[in-house]
Parts: sequence; C-alpha cells; structure tokens
Amino acid sequence: MHGRRVTANLLLAVLAVGVVPFAACAQANPANPSATANPTSENSTTALGAAPIASFSQITAVTPLSNGIELRDGPLLLHITALRDDVLRIRASRNGILPEDASWAVLPQARISAIAVIQDSDARVAGFHTTSLRVTVDRATGLLRLLDLAGNVLQQEAEPLQFQGDRFRIADTMPADEHYFGLGDKTGAFDRRGEAFRMWNTDAYGWQESTDPLYKSIPFYLTYRAATSLGILIDNTFPCSFDFGKTLGDTFQYRADGGPADIYILYGPSAKQVLASYAWLTGPTPLPPLWVLGFQQSRYSYMSQQAVLQVADRLRQDRIPADAIYLDIDYQDKNRPFTVNTTAFPDMAGMVAKLHQEGFHVVAITDLHIPYLSGQNYAPFDSGMAGNQFVRNADGSLFVGPVWPGPSVFPDFTQQQTREWWGKLYKRFDRIGIDGFWNDMNEPSVFNSLKTMPDSAVDRINEPGFVSRLANQREIHNVYGMENSRATFDGQLVLRPDVRPFVLTRASYAGGQRYAATWTGDDSATWNHLRLTTLMLKNLGLSGFSLAGADVGGYAGTPSAELLTKWIEVSAFQPIDRDHAEKGSGPHEPWANGPTHEAIRRHFIDTRYELLPYLYTVMEDNTRTGLPLLRPLFLEFPDAAPDHHPIDVDPDAGGEFMVGPDLLIAAPPFLDKANDYDAKLPSSGWYDFWTGDQVEESHVPPRTAGQQPDTAKDTFVPTVHLHPELASLPVFVRPGAILPMETLVQHTDQRPEGPLRLRVFPGPHCTGELYQDDGTSFAYKRGSFLRMTFSCEVRENHSSIAIHIGKHEGSYSAWWRQIAVEVAGFFKRPLAVTVDGRTTSFDMVNHSVRILLTDDGYGMDVVISEPVP
Repeated sequence: MHGRRVTANLLLAVLAVGVVPFAACAQANPANPSATANPTSENSTTALGAAPIASFSQITAVTPLSNGIELRDGPLLLHITALRDDVLRIRASRNGILPEDASWAVLPQARISAIAVIQDSDARVAGFHTTSLRVTVDRATGLLRLLDLAGNVLQQEAEPLQFQGDRFRIADTMPADEHYFGLGDKTGAFDRRGEAFRMWNTDAYGWQESTDPLYKSIPFYLTYRAATSLGILIDNTFPCSFDFGKTLGDTFQYRADGGPADIYILYGPSAKQVLASYAWLTGPTPLPPLWVLGFQQSRYSYMSQQAVLQVADRLRQDRIPADAIYLDIDYQDKNRPFTVNTTAFPDMAGMVAKLHQEGFHVVAITDLHIPYLSGQNYAPFDSGMAGNQFVRNADGSLFVGPVWPGPSVFPDFTQQQTREWWGKLYKRFDRIGIDGFWNDMNEPSVFNSLKTMPDSAVDRINEPGFVSRLANQREIHNVYGMENSRATFDGQLVLRPDVRPFVLTRASYAGGQRYAATWTGDDSATWNHLRLTTLMLKNLGLSGFSLAGADVGGYAGTPSAELLTKWIEVSAFQPIDRDHAEKGSGPHEPWANGPTHEAIRRHFIDTRYELLPYLYTVMEDNTRTGLPLLRPLFLEFPDAAPDHHPIDVDPDAGGEFMVGPDLLIAAPPFLDKANDYDAKLPSSGWYDFWTGDQVEESHVPPRTAGQQPDTAKDTFVPTVHLHPELASLPVFVRPGAILPMETLVQHTDQRPEGPLRLRVFPGPHCTGELYQDDGTSFAYKRGSFLRMTFSCEVRENHSSIAIHIGKHEGSYSAWWRQIAVEVAGFFKRPLAVTVDGRTTSFDMVNHSVRILLTDDGYGMDVVISEPVP
C-alpha cells in the first residue's frame, strides 16, 4: 500500500513551511537520469564544483595502533582497525578529527570489538596483518590494498579516498570476473555490476524494472569472485550513490552527500561466512512467531467487519490453510492511526476473538503520520504535542504535511522517548488482541511535491550511544522507517514481554532486520514483476532481510487467472507469503477465477504447510548464522561452475532459487512463456520433490544452433529439461537431504495429526535437522525447545543405507509419537529393514521405502539392506 490517488484538494491542503528540495548525491543519478522525484538542491552540484578536492595522495605520518594503524596526509586522517581477524573498519576525516562514533546499524558490541594485529610498515608501505587479512597502503600514492595471507588481492583502490567539502568519494578497481550483490530490493538484474543506484527511501508506487530509488536504503553489498567473497557496509545515512561500473566500466564508485566515512569490510572467504559476519555486525533476524510463516491474506481494504469474517470463513470452508488476515487503513476512523471505524467495525474485539477461535492472527496497519487534530480529543496528537514528540521545521514550527488522514505531523523516532511514547499508543490494540502491526508509508511518504519531508526538517537525536544534538532530514531520512519499526517492535515487547512481536515495514536501513520483516512495496500485477520478485528477494536475503516477501499477485492492477495462480505457486516457497491487492483491483483471494485455479493454488499452499517443520528450522538457523531462508544457488554451491562464477547470474538460471540448503525451486526464467527450458542444477543427483525420483539430467548446456559451448564457463553444469505447465512448479531436493515435514494443518495453532515425516534423499554428506518450540513465546531461550539431527550413509557397494535419528535435545515436548521415515530411490524392494538391530516391517510407496517408527526421544538407527543387483 498505497497507490497515490490523491485529490488536488488534499495535495493543496497543507504544505510545510521552509521546504528545501532534496539534496541529491554528489552526481546526477546515473541509474535513472530522468528521475525528478527528488530534485537536486541548490547546495549540491554548485557546492561540489566549487569545493576543493582533498585526497590521501601520500602518507605523511604513520602511527601504529594495537588493533591497526593511523595514517595522515596533512589534515586528512585515516584509521584502519581490525574488529576481528576477518572484519576491518576504516574511518576517515578531512579535518584531523574522527567524527562521532555512533551507528543506527552496527551493534555497539561489534563497533568496540578489537583484536591485536601485527605491524608490517616499512619505507614503502604502511600496513598490518591479522590471521586472515593483510592491509597495505602505499606511502607515495595513498592507495589501499587488501589481500589474503596467500597474497591474493581481495580489494584495491583505484583512487584514494577523497573529500570535497562535506562529501566524500570511494573508488575501487573492479576485476573483470567479479560480481556484486546486495543493496536490498533494488530492481534490475540480480548482479549489480554495470548498474548504479541511489540511497533515498522513496514511496515508489508504480515502480518498474528501472525505477530507482525505492523504499529501502541498505548500504551493504557482497562481492563474489571465483567463489571468494567480501562484504562491504558503508555506514552512512546521508543520500549517496553506488556505481558498479556504470560510469567507469572498471571502477566502483561510492559518493556520499555528507556524513561520516565509516566502512566495514567483512572477509569470507565464503559468502556464507560474510553473511554470518554481517549478522554479527548488524544483528540477525529474531526468531519470528511460527504463524508468520503461514499463508497471509490481505487487501486494501476489507471494508467492514462482515467482509473480514466472510474472507476468514471462506478460507476455512474451502480448506485453504491460512494464518493471518490484514486490516488496511479503512478499518480506521477517517484513516486516523490508532482509531477504529465503529460503523464498519462495530465490535473489533469480538471480531478479533472470533478470528482467534478459528486460528487466524490479525495484523493491523498503523501508519506513522498523526493527523493534526488540535483540540479534537485525538489522543495520539494530544499526547504527542504534550511530550514534544514530532518533527519540526528549521524555524521551530511543526512540520505538517498531507497524507491519508489530511494534514499530519510526524513522530521524531530519533528520540528514545518518542519511540517509547509510540509503543504505548498500541495499548488499546493490545487489549483488543491484535497480533501484529504493519508500518507502511514510513519513508516517510508525504503527499507533496517532494513526496517526503524536506531536507530542512529537524530531528532531535536523543539516543543512547549518540551525542544529543539536532539533525536534519538529509541525515535521518534513510533511517526514519527503521526507527519507526523499532519503536513498534519495542512497544510490543513492553506490552507482551513473553510474546514474539511481528512488525512488517516498508522502509528500512541496514540493521532493520532486527525489528521487522519487509516486502518489496507496491508491485504490479504483471509477469515481469513476478520475475523480479525472485531477484529482489535474493538480494534482500543477502542484505540481512531473511523475512521478506512481495504482494502476491501484484498490488497494482488485476492479475490474470494464470498470473495469480503461478504467483501463488512461487510464493509458497518464499519467506513471507502475503496475498495483497490495491483498492479497485479484481479479487486476489485463492478462490478467485473458479474451482480449477483454486485447486491448484490450494495444493501449493498445502505444500507450504507440510513443509513448515523444515521452513521453521531454517528460520531458527538464520537467527544464529544470518543465512537467509530464500537464497541464491551460489551460496550453497560456490563450486557449481568450473570457473566458480555464480551460476545464478546466467540468464537461463534467472528464475531459480534455494529454500534453505536443500530445496531448489526451478521456475522458468520468464514465467509467462510456454517454451520448454533447461534448468541448471548446481550438482548431480538431484531428486524431484514431488515424485521422489532422481531427475534425468544432461551435462551439456542448451545453446542455439551454431553456438559453441563455453568450456571455460558452464559446459559441464548439469541441466534438466523442463516443460512449463500451469499446475506445476519444478522443485528439486539436494542429494543427501533429510527433510522434516508434517501432516497438513489448516493453521499453525492446530496440532498436526499422525507422525512426523522424515523424507530421506540419499547422497553425499547426508544430513538434516529439526527445530521446534511453542512458536509464540521466548521460552526457547530458557531451554524449552526441541532439536533433532539426522544423518544417512550409503555403505560400500550400495549394500545398505544406514539412517541415524538423533535424540531429542531441549525440554519442549514433540507433538508426534511416531516418525514415518521415507527413503527415496528404491526401484526394488529391500531385503530387510532393522531398527537398532531388530528387524521391522516396512512399506513401498512409489519408489520410496516407508518405515513407521515409535519415537521415544532417545534416538535410533535404521539400516535398509538393499537387494543384490
């Protein structure tokens, strides 16, 4: 939400005093030169042209530090320090004094971390090394290089860091075979190489493939070259740009329009290690409530209590599993946050209670704009004014801007006291029983010519770890949405200390994953937007946001029946599965377009629910490792291609993604095409998830007539030939995977009936894991969880398969009493099956051996003896 259907009267209702246009990055936006949403301020390019350039052209003084070095070039100051053996921090200043050491993104304990280093400075270079990395700075040129201890160059400056007035620029060389990922949900190709992007959180209704900027500013990217990765976080909230060789083909350029030069470099060498370090630096996604992984139904808007209950009843009546229903702004009185339209929703508490009885959770939107209603007994405005909680203009007056409720004021979330005040506004909704909250429009979006607050609007930073001071929107704008979601998250913890919060935010910054899930904003009901969703969610996962999704079916417009069906199929394997649509569009609910489409859609939602034990286990792992639920193939298979390039960037793999370590979704590159296609597999031996059979693969990639194979790149990458069909989606399972699954439920509060299913797909490094807890509270932090590990081994000459089922760890009780072990890949009936040495009975189901075991919690060993060939 929401489309920008604003009347002229609303646009003219109120404009802020002293509006100053947006101060753009240090150069015109190369990604979208025609963009006019945020015009350049009068102080930007003119000042840039006039200010002298100061760069580290030579090193005049070197001071060893216990954890790094200090370098000077006249008044220019550079600190390079090691937080860990594999994590460096670079800070620079043009006036000899480092700026305030504070961050909205980086955790305090990470910023103050330090290790001892070994100094390497001599007459030619200044530098040091850790047990993983070597830093050298050429004294004569000021150029910095980063190497591993084998001497391989990991990063090299093309030009020294330079300042020009308050702005600064970074320029690094770009090796021809290096790839770049991250920056959140920017549009375009998965690989950022050859593109440029701006950071300025923007309400981008109607965005398309070339639109930039979008809703989030996540200044973190990951480099990938021959399976070696670095992560780069440039922790600067000011407007800035990232240019991955679009302007200069072999040079990466970063330009900031102000703020600190504060850079973190995270070394892998694997991409997995980089993501783990990024989670250490900025914090992982907290474990969500289990219901968040269920199917979620939304619309702008279900206009009445009756309409909401009808949708819920239809979901249950048609046996379409679902866990959440969303309330968009029309449940409110005149679009005023924290109110209820009692005419359309006469018994909100009763409605929520009824939905709870039926196994639904309720998520209500709470936009951050507070309508300017002086003297009208509107508590959020009155209490906010009494506590001085709102953003002001440069002259001290309130900033007032038009949004959905009309003239509105905006909380100053850079104040701890304001976030605490905001959290208390949820008391009424907490008593009603609403389960989660949706922070939309928090770029912030304003219905004026700027589409947001002016640069000159003043925030008051009053935050632990920061110096208390005034700051304008040029500095705060990009973190505003994140601090809004932080206030909501923390407010829920105060109101319900032992209930995991759920917050969905549209705008955010690096580290925002600590507080909220997100989505890709107001997408459109087109096949291209379905295709882009996969690319955007991959990059969000590589930017810290594991809990992310899109508006299923496309928010803007009415999807065709085929598009909605295919979108529901794909989204069943994405982290947040929320069906949402704008006002005026056609029906998006799963039963839209008739029973044939509904049956297909239900089948995929059913599959998602059967996979919940696996999905939840991967999410729990994410809280410890930073590895996203939806991930690119190269994260799991860095050696898939002979030259170690990431196979995800190949055009014929554009629709593919991994779900956790074991599932590969092989959607076609263009989902509206009926053409056959060849999906790439990152290794051999994969199984078809639906049938359990191993797939027939080819080791010669597809190519057009007369085209020669590229033997250096991907000639020997396995492929599987596929024919797209509306009712199917290719899903493959890694050889060596053990998938925990459950019997179908209609919602996550329903106890599954029957046994836990363990689907075993024999192969190398055969392992699996299961994590369970109550799905709601923080009792798991006190030991109330259940964890099990599994393994299998194909013994010599394929004479037998040994499966180990680990004991229960933790104090949480399993919902099952039996485990159904299903081992794929049997075309003949085994000779025998033993459990802890005792022969037991078994069944053959298609080409799988099925063994039903009683689970006493102590673990067991199963051996399947195969027939002699």
